[in-house]
Amino acid sequence: MTDLIESTRPGITGRAGRREGTGRGVPPGVALAIVLTGQIMAIIDTNIVNVAVPAMHATLGASGAGLQLIVAGYTIAYAVLLVTGARIGDILGHRRVFLAGVALFTLASLGCGLAPTTGSLIALRFVQGIGAAVMIPQVLSLIQRTYTSPAPRARAMSLYATVISGGAVLGQVLGGLLVSADLFGSSWRPVFLVNVPVGLAVLAFGRLLPAGRFDGIRTLDLPGLAVLTPAVFALVLPLVLGQPLGWPLWGWLLLAGSLVLFTLLGRVERRVAARGGQPILPRSLLGLPGMIAGLGGLFASMIVFAGWLFGLALELQDGLGDSPLRAGLTFVPCGVAFAIVSMNWRRLPVRYHERLPMIGFVITGIGLVWSGLLLHSGGSGGDLLYVALAVTGGGMAGAFGALMGRVLSRVPVSIAADASGVIVTVNQLGIVVGIATFGSLYLNLAGTLPSAAHEFSAFAIASGHAYLWVATALAGLAVAGAALALAHGRAAVAAVASR
Repeated sequence: MTDLIESTRPGITGRAGRREGTGRGVPPGVALAIVLTGQIMAIIDTNIVNVAVPAMHATLGASGAGLQLIVAGYTIAYAVLLVTGARIGDILGHRRVFLAGVALFTLASLGCGLAPTTGSLIALRFVQGIGAAVMIPQVLSLIQRTYTSPAPRARAMSLYATVISGGAVLGQVLGGLLVSADLFGSSWRPVFLVNVPVGLAVLAFGRLLPAGRFDGIRTLDLPGLAVLTPAVFALVLPLVLGQPLGWPLWGWLLLAGSLVLFTLLGRVERRVAARGGQPILPRSLLGLPGMIAGLGGLFASMIVFAGWLFGLALELQDGLGDSPLRAGLTFVPCGVAFAIVSMNWRRLPVRYHERLPMIGFVITGIGLVWSGLLLHSGGSGGDLLYVALAVTGGGMAGAFGALMGRVLSRVPVSIAADASGVIVTVNQLGIVVGIATFGSLYLNLAGTLPSAAHEFSAFAIASGHAYLWVATALAGLAVAGAALALAHGRAAVAAVASR
């Protein structure tokens, strides 16, 4: 973090066009630490609840559908409202909206930890998701506006990428630790209550952040939001609830409706722009050289990473019978490798930077297939499994981290908030699609969970084969991500050469 603080102390442009520092004289590195702490809370909460589901079922008597809504309610609200949260930050100021989101998230976390019934917990999980959707888009906007020089911004984005991956892995580990500890007989409740002291700390120090208000006039794109919100909802809801509910007809109808709404969104946004409005999907963003390919690559990376984390978690706990804690700790080599590569890839010679996302995707694919081969016969994989997981994590860091930095480095500060909302939404939708698609694939291939001890060995073999198929399919998607990353790099290079 020190090199970020010492390398640059840029100001940002305020609403009236004056130069402002980063809040009340706070160094950029401190501001970065504050917003990334908020970011990691939201990322952890996407995964930490998974390992607490059995305990919730035992203490609350929640039904299967109720448990799914406890897990999914947060993700649904989060994904649907991200773009709206980004635009509100531009209108009201990024610091103000970030702190409002943190406050709502923290209060909802306290409520979740004290919730007496399944219904109240579901409702509060939706409120948590709203708080995250308000808070998270401001993180990228504040990074974009605080780090205006390419090199410091790239280092900040490496930390951002590390937090995203580290939060996903930490959620698995922390959830297992807290549930296993059963502090004061509190069972699952600490997985939510742990957010309260962290959130209060972010609120206390968050007042030091720069205001980050847009230099000009911003308005809500109400027609665009009126179409985008139900489009994302219609896509996310069946993907999240389809598998546990047996893919009912209404789910397929919603998915078809989402395609219609996304098509309609393009027309609505063109009309908003033609009338002099400010569309939430501005052509100035989507028209940047290689931007569509770059967003496609980020989408593919999140599908691969989330689908793999979820599929492997199922294999470790259901297929191999690991405890939540042991399964969570198995992911540590992946998280460590991701962090090391994310923080050091810029030390490579510059000539390799443009190729790194493509190379990272290929290495990710190799690690995925390797882990699948190690587990396909129902065995534990031994020490080589940890090596394969580290290879996968390191490859994903090169793919996602470098591509994210490359995409954002070409976004003008004037559309930083819109870019934040779009990119974070693409990432979140990738997570939802990855978990729903490849989680369903694993469960369908593995078959029914064993009902007796003597059936476990046969199930372990079947689940191992299922994981190999999932890992191989994800490796194929990683190759597609490599192609998209290559297309993005070539488009960007061609644009620079034509100037």
